[in-house]
Amino acid sequence: QVHLVESGGGLVQAGGSLRLSCAASGGTEVSSAMGWFRQAPGKEREFVATINKSGSTTDYADSVKGRFTISRDKRKNTVYLQMNSLNSDDTAVYYCAGRRSVQAAIMSTFYDYWGQGTQVTVSS
Repeated sequence: QVHLVESGGGLVQAGGSLRLSCAASGGTEVSSAMGWFRQAPGKEREFVATINKSGSTTDYADSVKGRFTISRDKRKNTVYLQMNSLNSDDTAVYYCAGRRSVQAAIMSTFYDYWGQGTQVTVSS
């Protein structure tokens, strides 16, 4: 069973930056495609970013393009989300997700494993 643990969330001022980490362990396919999603209070969970197994393909939600960067360190079985120019709309619980497939995906239903989430709060 793959286990995902997010870290790096916190409180940041608008315009600031945070880097989220997602450490994967416990399964033979921990290095397959990964994604980040977020859920703000009163809203549905939404796609943020995804990366394929090799790291050669990424995709982003329009709302974060140019500000967020997803990357991975396969040796450490860790995926990162660098978030810059944060604003109040980015306030949410951020979830890391993993797929058995090697292909990146934007639909949450395509993911097989989920972390517990980490809170990101942006103060204006």
